[in-house]
Amino acid sequence: MAVLILRARFTIISMKNKSSRVKTSFKSTKNTKSNADQGVTHLAKTSSPFLALSNKGFRALIITYTLAMMADNIEHVISYWMMYQKFHSPELGGFAVLSHWLPFLFFSVPVGMLGERFDPRRLIQIGMVLFCSASIGWGYCFFVDGLQIWQAMALLVLHGCAGVFWHTSTQILLHDVVTKEELPGAVRLLATARYLGILVGPGVGGLILIGLGPIYGIFLNAFFYVPTFLWLVSAPYGPAFRAAVRSFKVPVRGLSDIVSTFKEVSTLPAIFSMVILAGAASFFVGNSYQAQMPAFAEDLGHGDPGLLYSLLLAADAAGALFAGLILSNKGIMRPRPRTALTLAFIWCIVLTSFALTNDYAIALTLLFIAGFLELSFSSMAQTLVQLNAPEEHRGRVIGLFNMFSLGMRAGAGITVGLTGGLIGVHWSLGLSGVLLAAIILVVLYMFRQPQESK
Repeated sequence: MAVLILRARFTIISMKNKSSRVKTSFKSTKNTKSNADQGVTHLAKTSSPFLALSNKGFRALIITYTLAMMADNIEHVISYWMMYQKFHSPELGGFAVLSHWLPFLFFSVPVGMLGERFDPRRLIQIGMVLFCSASIGWGYCFFVDGLQIWQAMALLVLHGCAGVFWHTSTQILLHDVVTKEELPGAVRLLATARYLGILVGPGVGGLILIGLGPIYGIFLNAFFYVPTFLWLVSAPYGPAFRAAVRSFKVPVRGLSDIVSTFKEVSTLPAIFSMVILAGAASFFVGNSYQAQMPAFAEDLGHGDPGLLYSLLLAADAAGALFAGLILSNKGIMRPRPRTALTLAFIWCIVLTSFALTNDYAIALTLLFIAGFLELSFSSMAQTLVQLNAPEEHRGRVIGLFNMFSLGMRAGAGITVGLTGGLIGVHWSLGLSGVLLAAIILVVLYMFRQPQESK
C-alpha cells in the first residue's frame, strides 16, 4: 500500500505539467474532476433513486444476481461444514479464504479485458457453469463419502474462479442493461442485493443442511444458478444489441495488462483514488473481522455464544441493507470521491471502537453503523469507477477495481487474522482500523491539491 501512496503522490504532481500526454492516453481525462463531481452530481439530482427498478432488464438482472449470491453463500455453509467434519483442518479453512479471493487478485483484469472483446453474457454463463460444477462436485464427493483434501482444494479453487467471471462481467453487462441516468442507483441496488444474498444465504443454507442433509442440499444448490444462465441465453443485451459497434479490441496479454491498466488509471484522479481506497480497505480490514466474530462474541457476551455470534453478524448485514434502502430511496450522499473517502474514514473509527468496546449492546450498535458505512462508501466507489471509466477501457478498469476491492481481501487474513493470533483480535482489528484511517487521510490530502489548484 505504501507503493500505491507514493505512486499516487507522483501522479498528482506530474498531472499538472503533463495534461497533453494524459489526454492522448485517455481521451476522457481532460474533465475528470468535473465528470466525478459535476456529472455524477447532476445525475444524482435529475434521476430518481429507484429509477433503475423501472427497467425490466435490470429487474431480471438483480433477481438472478441475488439468487446466485444466495447460492454462493449456501455452498459455503454446506461445504465448509463438511470439510470441518471430515478433516478438522484450520489450514484447509485458511486455504478456503485464499482460494476465494486470490482469483480476483490474479484474474480480474484479464476477465475484464475479455469482457471488452467478447459478450459479457457468455462470460457470466461460464461463471454459472463453474459454480454448478463445483456444487455437483461437492455433492458427488459427499455421496460416495470419499472426499479428500486435494479434491476439496480443487473445488474451492473452481468456486473462486467462477466468482471472477461472474462479478466482473456482471458489472460490465450493467452498462448495457441500464442507461447512464439509471447507473448510480443500479450500482447501489446491486451492492444491496449482494448483502441480501450474504444475509439470506447462510440462513437458507442452514435450513437446507438440516432439512435435506449435505448431499441433497448441495445438489439442490446447483439449480439456484440455473435461472441466471437461462435468462442470459436470450437477454437482449451485449455487443450485438449496442447502438454503436465498438471497433476497439485490445489483445489480452496477462500481467502486462495489469501494469498498463494501472498506469493509465493513475492519470484519472477520481478512479485512482477509489482504487486506492478499495485496495487499502480490503487489505487492512476487508471482511476478515466477520471470520473473527466467534471470538468477539465469546469475549463480549455471557449467554449462548451461538446466538451472540449470529446477532453480531446480523447487525453488520442489517446495517448494510438499511443503507441500501435508505440511500436509494432518499437519494442522499451523491457519489463523490471526497465523500467516499470521508465515509470510509468514519468506518475506520467505528470499527476501531467496536474492537475496543467491552459492552455487547454498544458492539451491536457499532456493527450496525459499520455495515451502513461500508455499503455506502463501497457502492459509491464502485459507482464512481463505472461512471468515469472510459468506454474503450471499461472492462479492464472495472477488472482493476475488482482486483483491489476483492482480491486484496486475502491480505486481511494476515493483518487481522494472523496478527490477531499474536496480539488478540481486538487489538489487531483496532490497529488495522487506525492504519487504514491514516492512509485515507493521506489520500484525502493528496487528491485535494489538484482540485484547489484548479
